[in-house]
Amino acid sequence: MIDIKSMSLQEMGDFLQSIGQPAYRAKQVFTWLHKGARSFDEMTNLPKSLRDQLAGSCLLTPPKVARKQVSRLDGTMKYLWELADGNCIESVLMRYHHGNTVCISSQVGCRMGCAFCASTIAGKVRDLTPAEMLDQVLFTQLDSGLEISNIVLMGIGEPMDNFDTVRKFLELVNHPDGMNIGMRHISLSTCGVIPGIRLLGDLGLQLTLSVSLHAPDDETRSRIMPVNRAYPVDELFAACHEYFRKTGRRISFEYAMIDGVNDHDWQADLIAKRLKGMPGHVNLIPLNDVVESPFKPSRRIAAFQKRLESHGLTATVRRSLGGDIDASCGQLRRKAMEEARKGEIPNDGSMEHE
Repeated sequence: MIDIKSMSLQEMGDFLQSIGQPAYRAKQVFTWLHKGARSFDEMTNLPKSLRDQLAGSCLLTPPKVARKQVSRLDGTMKYLWELADGNCIESVLMRYHHGNTVCISSQVGCRMGCAFCASTIAGKVRDLTPAEMLDQVLFTQLDSGLEISNIVLMGIGEPMDNFDTVRKFLELVNHPDGMNIGMRHISLSTCGVIPGIRLLGDLGLQLTLSVSLHAPDDETRSRIMPVNRAYPVDELFAACHEYFRKTGRRISFEYAMIDGVNDHDWQADLIAKRLKGMPGHVNLIPLNDVVESPFKPSRRIAAFQKRLESHGLTATVRRSLGGDIDASCGQLRRKAMEEARKGEIPNDGSMEHE
């Protein structure tokens, strides 16, 4: 079966011509799919013969809401989506004064092994398709009734480990006949996969690159982020400087504050040294407690921020959202997997928390 929703408009036109249909039908099909059609029967402006033909040769895989939690504190919504093959992924809808942001996943699970992250505990299962990434944005918008204005690729998985899919997703979600979300409203996060950073720089897209730094020295970073053993800090910052030269876009450096591990003044000084000559934004993240992790939230966030600012850097502390609904990455999926093993999880959306 053909994954038609992962096709670009041009690819869709070529496909339709290959099955004896006029290419202009592609825009009709494309528009229906990007409005959230769950079946070809919904495409009422297409001839029934074409709808039947598409249903017989193409696969649509809209996700099901396996679980939905809504924060009583700030309205953050967390979705656990069940995919067509039974695997589950997470998306989080965060509401800000400037618009609604959805954080989406790029893989089922993750193989990067970051010590403080719940997403990687069970390892990587598979990559998502462009359609499965797009559907997280689209069906979050449809289910919530809230227009999505911003996208963050910071959910389960490493986007640079699924680069071709991510590139195709960006093309689809940016398309004027689709959701038409501008690149400047999209942020892509990587734990430091250098080949992906270089490929992204070559594309010259005007999105925001976020690098999950979490430590500026090899000893600490290799301890908490195994990816650093393949792509050490010196090489990572060299790639970041190269990315800035190519795109002119400021990079955001994500920094989860871990008590006694990466929150020392000398590490703040080293960040400033490595960023010299390149505008950068350091986003300090209060660590979420993960049961399986020995790491605890830092008690020095304010002091670390002040130290960074003393070097002239822009440093902010991320606002914590959804603290009452397992909103940090991977927690809801992990909990659901544990409950599924015990035969406790319902798959009908009945676990909505409001």
